[in-house]
Amino acid sequence: MNVLFIAQEISPYLPETEMSTICRYLPQEIQEQGKEIRTFMPKFGCISERRNQLHEVIRLSGMNLIISDTDHPLIIKVASIQSARMQVYFIDNDEYFNRKYIVSNEKGEYFSDNDERIIFFNRGVLETVRKLRWQPNIVHCHGWFTALSPLYAKKAFREDPLYSKTKVVYSIYNDGFVTPFNPNFRTKIYTDGITKKDLTVLEKPNYLTLSKLAVDYSDGFIIVGDNINKQLEEYLIASDKPVIRHNPETYIQDYTTFYEELLK
Repeated sequence: MNVLFIAQEISPYLPETEMSTICRYLPQEIQEQGKEIRTFMPKFGCISERRNQLHEVIRLSGMNLIISDTDHPLIIKVASIQSARMQVYFIDNDEYFNRKYIVSNEKGEYFSDNDERIIFFNRGVLETVRKLRWQPNIVHCHGWFTALSPLYAKKAFREDPLYSKTKVVYSIYNDGFVTPFNPNFRTKIYTDGITKKDLTVLEKPNYLTLSKLAVDYSDGFIIVGDNINKQLEEYLIASDKPVIRHNPETYIQDYTTFYEELLK
């Protein structure tokens, strides 16, 4: 089993939260079970390259992703968590990630280009994995910043043998945002393999509809915490797809079993 982890945040690169802690230890435990992993997160500007010993992976960098008719260079960096013998890949771009804050400024105002930032990040991960010629059996996404990966994996990359049999797991946290995305968000997402019909749910691009889109194109779900959006939870249950709830005491085994069931 090969497992691709796409994470919004990972400790110690960002402060400890429930999500960053899960995304720190889950990949390590899965790797120690003898499975092969790749782990990706955004290279937010507040992450110190010097302190965390990040360096650019030249052979993977250099690609351009087109968003809103503009070329955006894709830069790939990597760091190692020595105690876990685990590498973490970072998706970087000076325009989107070279700022001191993560998704909002010092006043708590969400960045107006968060829509393009998540497009760039999610496409960047899947393009980089393709460049690695590494086939994930499971793609496990954590947090709303990763919510486009299910769509891209199932639609834009569906003809690629690397993703043709991939199962996508989406972990839902209490990590919503209030400020809606740019009304042109749907137009920006379009790429080969994605049609207007695929994005019907995004008529009003906000946290709820973005999360519903992730539900539409994922194969299974993990609910983390008791305070997730109730409308989203109802939509998730109505999808009639496999779902489990996170148990901090047993989650490593629970997740492993869940992966295996999805692949049967």
